[in-house]
Amino acid sequence: MTIVLIVVGAALGAPLRYLADRAVQAGHDTVFPWGTLAVNVAGSAVLGFLAALPAGSGVMAFAGTGFCGALTTYSTLGYETVRLAEEGARFHAVANAAASIVAGLGAGYCGAALAQAVS
Repeated sequence: MTIVLIVVGAALGAPLRYLADRAVQAGHDTVFPWGTLAVNVAGSAVLGFLAALPAGSGVMAFAGTGFCGALTTYSTLGYETVRLAEEGARFHAVANAAASIVAGLGAGYCGAALAQAVS
């Protein structure tokens, strides 16, 4: 049953990731990968929120592993950072890596704080 919950969560998170990434990136005329940053930060906030709740393993399998796992993407962050560096946009590459780490950790912390405040 856990596998089914993960698959269903991922089936929802993956298309949302694509659509949100494209929507955010379409609003910016720059080489900086704003769409990937946005989905990774949002996913970090949701996962931080979920991790701080006294939720059952089914909720975490569906929403944490499945949905957030498919919504966020470390591989795309790595690829886009390397691509920026190779194309000579080194400032953007460093900014992408730094912003992703700092914003992701901050969003996870805020999500956890919100969960503690409401529970």
